[in-house]
Amino acid sequence: MDLLATLQCADQPGIVHAMTSAVLACDGNIIENQQFTDHATNTFVMRTRFESSQGLERATTSLSDGLSRFSPTLHIRPTEEKPRALVLVTKESHCLRDLMYLLELGELPIEIPLVISNHKELQSLVESHGIPFLHLPVTDSSKASQEKLIVEEIKKLKIDFVVLARYMQVLSSDFCASMPGKIINIHHSFLPGFKGAKPYHQAHDRGVKIIGATAHFVTSDLDEGPIIEQDVAHVTHSATPEELIALGRDIERRVLAKAVKLYAEDRIFVVGKRTVIFS
Repeated sequence: MDLLATLQCADQPGIVHAMTSAVLACDGNIIENQQFTDHATNTFVMRTRFESSQGLERATTSLSDGLSRFSPTLHIRPTEEKPRALVLVTKESHCLRDLMYLLELGELPIEIPLVISNHKELQSLVESHGIPFLHLPVTDSSKASQEKLIVEEIKKLKIDFVVLARYMQVLSSDFCASMPGKIINIHHSFLPGFKGAKPYHQAHDRGVKIIGATAHFVTSDLDEGPIIEQDVAHVTHSATPEELIALGRDIERRVLAKAVKLYAEDRIFVVGKRTVIFS
């Protein structure tokens, strides 16, 4: 069986030796291994892919016992097991379309059992891909109750993580706290940063030379969560607001898809306020 183990703990001597010994103890063979020590926080992270003829249960016991003295956060799963993502959208379709396209190509190792939106515009698009769609309109008075329904769907469908594919609602602090490091958002990022309505028009008015996008984990601090992936494109004075929007959409969809793939392959570790990502 092909297995993937991720480990995070305080850095100390003997962790790698203990991991290799535990893999060997369950008749395992390491295929791939990456590790990193963040000296600022004294945090050690490791991603190990290995084969074991004794199966998941025996491998889990072996690694848990062999590494217990380090008090790690340890996760082990079959590599063929695909994380289940709940996707939240509003009206813009470019990020959602790209996720579904890559999913159909077999290039995105996730399952999408449900898409939820606060509007109906994307229902036919979602259902045309054979994915269930749930419309949960949000108002100031219904926001809390609709979030409770989202939480119920997460529990019912055994969702592993949430993807905000241009979901134009601010999630509550309680919701964010319930899934730390498990909610991914895509955000247009400029230098300087333009908040509020029509950011691309603001960028045009200021004559920006670079536009970009940032995928990050959601926290209770709006757009301040640990960064997963970023990309930029150079533009000139001749670009219109409409051309900036089109270019921005392309960057957003690529950055979000990359972040989702990294998460699905267990390559992201949250260390303090930043991420360690194995390529």
